[in-house]
Amino acid sequence: MKSARVLLAAMSGLCLLGAGACAPLRGYQGYVIDPDLVNSVQPGVDNRESVLATLGKPTLTSQFNQGEWYYVGRATRNYAFNDPKAIDQTTLRITFDDKGTVREVTRTGAEQIVSINPSNKKTPTLGRKRGFFEDLFGNIGTVGAPGVGGGAGDGP
Repeated sequence: MKSARVLLAAMSGLCLLGAGACAPLRGYQGYVIDPDLVNSVQPGVDNRESVLATLGKPTLTSQFNQGEWYYVGRATRNYAFNDPKAIDQTTLRITFDDKGTVREVTRTGAEQIVSINPSNKKTPTLGRKRGFFEDLFGNIGTVGAPGVGGGAGDGP
C-alpha cells in the first residue's frame, strides 16, 4: 500500500516535469527599444554624437557610408528543442545627412521578416538537366571545335 503511494507520487512528479518541458521558451535578441528615448531623437536637432549618447551603439550601420544606423530587436518563442520562431521584431532606422544631423527616424515591425526555405539542398538552375555521364564526358570533342569558342578552330 505504501509502495503504491510512493509509485503514484513519483509518476505524478514525472508527469508534471514532462508537462513543464513543453512550455514555450521566450527570448529576446538585440536592442531593447525604449519608446521615451526613441521619441527624444528629433530630426534636424540631434546629430550622431547625441544619438549615440541617447540610444547607444547601433546594431548595425550602413555599409558604404555612415548615412544610416539601425537598431534591431526581435522577440522569439520556441518549444523544447525546436528552432526559435520570431513573434515580433522592431527595426529603428535613423538616417543622417552629410553633416551628421538626423534627417529621418523610421520604425518598422515584423512585416520585414523574410523566411528563406532551401529547396532539397540543391540549387535550382535554368537549362536542361544533365546526367552523370553527360557531365563527365560531355565536353569531349568540343574543345577547339569551330563555332564552339575558345580553341584553335576559331582563328582565320
